[in-house]
Amino acid sequence: MRLSRMALVLALPGALLSTSPASAKGCLRGALVGGVAGHYAHHHAVAGALAGCAAGHYYYKHKARQAAHR
Repeated sequence: MRLSRMALVLALPGALLSTSPASAKGCLRGALVGGVAGHYAHHHAVAGALAGCAAGHYYYKHKARQAAHR
């Protein structure tokens, strides 16, 4: 257990530095709303935040496609 925790502590900074920034338009707002809704729905805040992030991202992506076609 102690070895796996140490491996995580050593690997985490490298993983964070090697990632590229993602387009998160709508994810933060969706995660906030989904987290609150999930919290009130039998304490599933994390699942609600994940679903809200996906839904928010989809909404803004769909909205951007519609604006591009006009």
